[in-house]
Amino acid sequence: MRESIFKNKKTGLILALLFYIGLGYFLYQAASKINYTWKWDMIPKYFVYHQKEPITSPCDGKLEIKGDKAIVICENKKTYTFNIKGYKLEFKNGDYLYEDDEIAYKSVLKPGPFLMGLWVTIKISIISMVIAFIIGLIIAIMRLSGIPALDYIGSVYVTVIRGTPLLVQLFIFYFIVATIFNLPRFWAGVMSLSIFYGAYIAEILRGAIQAVDKGQHEAAKSLGFNAWQRMYYIILPQALRKALPALVGELISLIKDSSLVSIISITDLTKVGREIVANTFSPFETWLTVAALYLMLTSILSFIGHKLEKRMKVKGGF
Repeated sequence: MRESIFKNKKTGLILALLFYIGLGYFLYQAASKINYTWKWDMIPKYFVYHQKEPITSPCDGKLEIKGDKAIVICENKKTYTFNIKGYKLEFKNGDYLYEDDEIAYKSVLKPGPFLMGLWVTIKISIISMVIAFIIGLIIAIMRLSGIPALDYIGSVYVTVIRGTPLLVQLFIFYFIVATIFNLPRFWAGVMSLSIFYGAYIAEILRGAIQAVDKGQHEAAKSLGFNAWQRMYYIILPQALRKALPALVGELISLIKDSSLVSIISITDLTKVGREIVANTFSPFETWLTVAALYLMLTSILSFIGHKLEKRMKVKGGF
């Protein structure tokens, strides 16, 4: 039977490309109607830029050039020596200098605001991911421990954290908890994200652990494994394999929600975007670039999760 043209993969790819090209053209035309001037040429300098690093004269005096050395002989006979290898000279040998004259300079490539903000976002996200996973694992084990007190503590934590918005928790943590314990705003943001996502990860892990066949518990017990060994060697590797897709989804959400820390003046990618828009009045280029950088981070995490999932299917766990 002949395959439908709409079910053909190549045709589907072409149609999808045409759809997005059409969508891009529509948005471009819409922007043109509001007399918006595109300034894509200004974006690269916010990734990297050249900074001038000068060598200045510390006093009034005479300049002597000897190879890669610049020697300033001051009026009081005191001398200063500078290494000028790689620098461009502004004066010649024997010239008279005044204090603060620029003897030589070189241009150094520096990371711009986008790269600095991206680094802060990556740092916050990675630290929060690790802490959130540890919190989630502890809470999941508490709820499955069979000890009522631990179960109640974990249940209340999950209910309260999942029942209130992250933004509200961020404000509470920053203005109350961080103030009491004198925490820097960076750690206030990290702990807010960690505690919030720890509750969701706890429920994912609890469900995954409960999904492991009871026969696995009984087989491990019959082999003489204690509760800790059963959990570490037998149950958790299988539970993590089951929970991996959901965990990756939560971690991707964490990266996106890390943008909220800009509210408490942490200079992450989103705050950098706001500052660039305020300075350049170019919201379209700036926010499209910020969105592309977040997409890059989440795509990398999704790719790593996909590779781990395939590996775990073959090995049966970590």
